[in-house]
Amino acid sequence: MSVLMDRPCTILPCRRTAQMNLTEQLRQQAADNGAEVIDWKFESDKIKGLYCDGVIAVNSQIETNAEKASILAEELGHHLTAVGDILDQEKTLSRKQELKGRIWAYDRLIGLTGIIKAYKAGCRNRYEMADILQVDEETLQQAIDYYHAKYGLCVIVDTYIIYFEPLGVFRLHN
Repeated sequence: MSVLMDRPCTILPCRRTAQMNLTEQLRQQAADNGAEVIDWKFESDKIKGLYCDGVIAVNSQIETNAEKASILAEELGHHLTAVGDILDQEKTLSRKQELKGRIWAYDRLIGLTGIIKAYKAGCRNRYEMADILQVDEETLQQAIDYYHAKYGLCVIVDTYIIYFEPLGVFRLHN
């Protein structure tokens, strides 16, 4: 109990998501959704992340927060959307669930509003977009490719039109 301006009050801990980087926000979101996140040194550099039974393992050798965020988001997407073992990618259902986890990650990390945010911030290329969105360029490109396949050449969001090929954002005037 503390006294502030002569009134008793209780001090509660708070989460400052505005001051957390994207990787920290995703770790918190995972915890809030019942998943444990661990850093793990995999024997193969080809394995970036893995999800199994409520545990998300992220390769501890990944050096950038942008790549960590991209990997963590996909694995969190699997935690939130997948059912059962999806490791066997020869099975159609496993491939569909793998894609579902990736799509969740694209929408969480980037989304159409993220592309508009990058435009408003003055980003002139994919490198700058990835930087402002705190993701790696590969994930950004995969998301753009997914949105292009989903929406076609362009999509209108509020007062903006996003073109996917070539990539561009324009503000619509009334």
